[in-house]
Amino acid sequence: VELKLALGSSPDVTLAEARAARDTARKQLVQSIDPNAAKRQARIEASIRASHSFASVAEELIEKKTREGLAEPTLEKMSWFVKLLGTDFGRRPVTEITPQELLHELRKHERRGRLETANLLRSFASRVFRYAVATARAERDPAQLLIGALTSAKVKHFAAITDPVEFGALLRAIDDYQGDPSVMFALKLTPHVFQRPGELRQMEWGEVDFEKAVWTIPVTKMKMRQPHAVP
Repeated sequence: VELKLALGSSPDVTLAEARAARDTARKQLVQSIDPNAAKRQARIEASIRASHSFASVAEELIEKKTREGLAEPTLEKMSWFVKLLGTDFGRRPVTEITPQELLHELRKHERRGRLETANLLRSFASRVFRYAVATARAERDPAQLLIGALTSAKVKHFAAITDPVEFGALLRAIDDYQGDPSVMFALKLTPHVFQRPGELRQMEWGEVDFEKAVWTIPVTKMKMRQPHAVP
């Protein structure tokens, strides 16, 4: 039975490349390997590697967390991490990524002084790799081996003002602020509601019941996935 093997068409495949492919096929025949079957298997393996890329596994993890009801800001941050690691890195199969390869990507942010971002990216990548291991698409978490390899960002803590005189000075300074109107009103509202700046910034009119004097922060904006009533 005569078998035919397509090696590609000119000019996409040069004569030298065609001869090399022919020689490879001949060697496979000597070893009782069907070149066509080997070619199909290579295409299948390439397809599997593509579906098991870092980006595809990360997106699957994000979809899982979405179904589990993770807060929208957290989901957006996870998608942002995927973009920060780059398209080329995202295409890499999770089984082939080495600790050194991941470290190379993280060092780019570290060199720019984004120490906290680099460490958060390592942590996120670790979550993706652990999910890949749990779903039988990887055997290890290379990000775990990088713990301690990055420079830790120095956290600067600002002590709370507890002295009544100093607190009074802060309130007077807020009253004297003449900058952007939205910032001015946010500053004046903050001492009355004691909420995080992000929650205050995303406050909407529809969340406020003026008759009951209650601001209800919806589930979608709360990390604990429960509505929060603020008198």
